[in-house]
Amino acid sequence: MTFTAPASFTTRPTLRGTFGMSASTHWTATATAQAVLERGGNAFDAATAAAFVLHVVEPHLNGPGGDLVAILRPAGAAEPVVLMGQGPAPAAASIEAFRAQGLDLVPGSGGLAAAVPGAVDAWLLLLRDHGTWELADALAFAVGYARDGHPLVAGAAATIARVADLFRDHWPSSAERWMPDGAPPQPDDLVRNPAYADVLEALVAAGAGAPDRRSRIDAARRAWMTEILPVAADFVAQPHTHSDGAARRGILDRDDLAAFEAGYEPVVSAQFRGWTVHKPGVWTQGPALLHTLRMIDPLDDADLDPSTAAGGHTLLEAQKLAYADRDAWFGDTDDAVSAEAFLDDAYIDRRRSLLTADASAELRPGSPDGREPLLPPLRTEARASMGSTGEPTVSRTGATRGDTCHLDVIDRWGNVVSATPSGGWLQSSPTVPELGFCLGTRMQMTWLMPGHAASLVPGRRPRTTLTPTLVTRGDAVTALGSPGGDQQDQWQLPALVRMIVGGYSAQQAIDAPTLHTTALADSFWPRTWTPAGAVVENRLGEDVIAELERRGHRVTRAGGWALGRVSAVGRDEAGLLFAAANPRGMQGYAAGR
Repeated sequence: MTFTAPASFTTRPTLRGTFGMSASTHWTATATAQAVLERGGNAFDAATAAAFVLHVVEPHLNGPGGDLVAILRPAGAAEPVVLMGQGPAPAAASIEAFRAQGLDLVPGSGGLAAAVPGAVDAWLLLLRDHGTWELADALAFAVGYARDGHPLVAGAAATIARVADLFRDHWPSSAERWMPDGAPPQPDDLVRNPAYADVLEALVAAGAGAPDRRSRIDAARRAWMTEILPVAADFVAQPHTHSDGAARRGILDRDDLAAFEAGYEPVVSAQFRGWTVHKPGVWTQGPALLHTLRMIDPLDDADLDPSTAAGGHTLLEAQKLAYADRDAWFGDTDDAVSAEAFLDDAYIDRRRSLLTADASAELRPGSPDGREPLLPPLRTEARASMGSTGEPTVSRTGATRGDTCHLDVIDRWGNVVSATPSGGWLQSSPTVPELGFCLGTRMQMTWLMPGHAASLVPGRRPRTTLTPTLVTRGDAVTALGSPGGDQQDQWQLPALVRMIVGGYSAQQAIDAPTLHTTALADSFWPRTWTPAGAVVENRLGEDVIAELERRGHRVTRAGGWALGRVSAVGRDEAGLLFAAANPRGMQGYAAGR
């Protein structure tokens, strides 16, 4: 049995060239990144400019009040690094304080769930250290779209319609921002955000008197953390409705904001079929992909083919083991598992031995460093909500409610970046009228139980789902990633296997039908799981789906083109650049030459 050949038709070509390539979840951001490259900017200038445009054109998927994780490799660098834009829990965010409010979970919406926003500071840090452009030039694209308007994508219009009653009845500032005429906007309506345009221009003005480019950007960073974000913290300190229907106050304050700075961290890496795969650390879910790849590496090619029942089953079962370990061991704490123990050869062998021909209905964490695993409470029933909960990702029925964002850029010099910005969605918490955006809800990913690696602790970063990827072999490199909450790496895995094992082009791998497991503890409120649950695209075929069900998977059919949001750019071993983007949702695009 051989690996399934790629389809002869793709939704668009894998772009190839020598100048530069950009890919993202929105065509306007991709066009912005490519415009920067055309004007002499490098990949980091391009990514920064595109990222601020994503705040404007995909406000239901990310915002200035959110967070960011990226992996970058400057031209000539021996190793990539992680750009860390995830702020910690506020000083007042203790388990005891939340329990005293009668909570057993951090709410999925509302200001009480806001960690320190890290995305904007991280983008400015990237521009300062690795870019070449002035801040005013990098922000000009976003200022223009915010001030002059942009056509609203269908997903954003649907999101606003879904939370229209919440906005009207409980979050009037959000209703004013997103429904100024009293009704939700329609797809392609021209939407403006002059308040956010003013914010961006204020950042530029903050550095106007500084003597050099670096100082001008640093002045903007200080203004963002000490002048602009405190306005948002003060606003959500007023009582407002949260996901459980109760009126609560936010606890983020000015001291929390002033203490934060984005930064750089080392990557965690593992080998797969001769390639090195780089991920952020165990404060993200990224190493779970490395664990999965290590488990399946020695298996026969045919047993990894996502287009077959045997291959789909293998990927689902290996990921269930990896994510059980994530749920027991990952977090921003010394109590978390070390990447070395998690990826140890003997431990990987023990985990691989648990793979059988039948689907497991258990959550089976291991003991990578000899300690007994600590699992959070597992819920199979979702509780009622106010309609604005969790990450706007794929529901357990397979219905798409939106996603995070993703952005990849590579330039002719060899600079490359894979970035996943998220949080601060327009439905996260009430819009701050003076700023035109809201704060995120990343703290919902913490547990209100002492002693867990992902417990809520003041000053600790919530464990995040944001998980960009860089794959390298010598001078060859692929930057890829996907929105999708818990599914981000699950959708990247079949694409990587098809590219590395099956020999697919990037676009062939992205277009091919995919699947993911729901047999994990959901990272977003209300934190449920589905034992043996699997969601598949119908294009896998009835025979494959029936065999997955026979093996014990509780399969949900999601439709033909419903799962996966992967985009990618890279340079092959001959030195040719390439790019590919996701067609699902009809807004992702790649560009380049």
